[in-house]
Amino acid sequence: MRKIKLYIAVSLDGKIAKPDGSVNWLHELPVPEGEDYGYSSLMESVDTTLMGHSTYKQIIGFDIPFPYQDKTNYVFSRSPQPEAEFVEFVSENVEGFVQKLKEQEGKDIWLIGGGQLNTTLFNADLVDEILIYVMPIVLGEGISLFGDFPKEKVLKLEETKSYSSSVVMMRYTME
Repeated sequence: MRKIKLYIAVSLDGKIAKPDGSVNWLHELPVPEGEDYGYSSLMESVDTTLMGHSTYKQIIGFDIPFPYQDKTNYVFSRSPQPEAEFVEFVSENVEGFVQKLKEQEGKDIWLIGGGQLNTTLFNADLVDEILIYVMPIVLGEGISLFGDFPKEKVLKLEETKSYSSSVVMMRYTME
């Protein structure tokens, strides 16, 4: 069965974006030359992405070509959306849709976010692995890693890694 991997950067205070959804703060932090924080490995291990509609709007707002053109991309939205290149909009039951995806043949699935989708899939026990990159910045306010009401769950820390840039990676699996 395919795994769902939540690979995401968070501020030290647990925010994945500013209140308006922007992630520009990530570009303000220095990145050592040649370091991609495991992104290349992740991209080799997945063939599908999952994201919420707000996250999708942020990505297409970067004024670059859509970055996941070689993947199957699902964007979850509560309301119908016009067709768009490289993505399929999904407004049906999120948990049921994702469970069926996990059962299909293929590589793993990257849960890009945002907070509400993270919580929905986490609460449904559909997330298999969480790779959190804690960035050395406090945002103070913004969108949390998990939206409203994540359920209590104990995770197993599988790996940690610290970088010269003061970034810390923690990889968790579900108990």
